[in-house]
Amino acid sequence: MHFKLIVVMSRTDLTDRIVDAAKAAGATGATVVPGRGTGIHEARTFFGLTLDIQRDISFMLVEEHLTPGILAAIHEGGNFASPGTGIAFALRVDEVAGLESQIPRFKEELEALAKDATPTS
Repeated sequence: MHFKLIVVMSRTDLTDRIVDAAKAAGATGATVVPGRGTGIHEARTFFGLTLDIQRDISFMLVEEHLTPGILAAIHEGGNFASPGTGIAFALRVDEVAGLESQIPRFKEELEALAKDATPTS
């Protein structure tokens, strides 16, 4: 099995919608940590000081074949077409430990995909 790590940096008010959309698209969970940062569209100043914007950083370890659908769901759920809402990207993962409880689900999904890909006469 091959995995990808999806990293999402988003406004905190969008995090629940993003995680729910990702789970509906096949992600099995997410780890969310608080962060802060700025982008080109939301830099704000107060008496000459640049203020950091609160963000959430979500990490989702997903089976590789699910990545495009999950990223599309995140993009839509987080309204990423609008400036300042967030970004998401996927990184290849070379090794994984601790997913034994999820392997049966991954196998079922792969078998279902293989069955759907089999041409019918």
